[in-house]
Amino acid sequence: MLNHIVLMGRLTRDPELRYTQSQIPVASFSLAVERDFGNRDGGERQTDFIDIVAWRSTAEFVSKYFTKGSMAAVSGRLQIRDWTDRDGNKRRSAEVVADNVYFGESKRRDNGGDYNRSGDYARNNDRQPSYNAPARDSYAEPQQSPYDNVQRGGSTFAELDDGDGELPF
Repeated sequence: MLNHIVLMGRLTRDPELRYTQSQIPVASFSLAVERDFGNRDGGERQTDFIDIVAWRSTAEFVSKYFTKGSMAAVSGRLQIRDWTDRDGNKRRSAEVVADNVYFGESKRRDNGGDYNRSGDYARNNDRQPSYNAPARDSYAEPQQSPYDNVQRGGSTFAELDDGDGELPF
């Protein structure tokens, strides 16, 4: 059996961090996730609003670094809960229990021109934030490359020095 879900969308509200009676952190929030297709008339895409629950260190991570409007990628499992409302009616809710929550985009700092690599951080249950190799953004300055002697768009290459002319093999 497999129960794994991956979603990417924007938070519809700030995460709500609470603690259980045994002081375990739990955060709840919802994501607005656009469907990959429009309606039958070819109109606008529809949006689903999906409830997410994160536990322990993932909950603290989400409540500390995410706010309403933040883009987030969530992986976890789908869970169906049965509950009773105030009037005694039986209800059923679907929610995603988040195993991992990632930043979905880089965040522009308030001063305007500087970008940070917040999109490269992830938070896993009971682990410290992991840092992956920095993503190359289209707005980033190109760095010095060993191939910079190659003329761009052409086929001219730089001459290599022979040294003493003998090969080591």
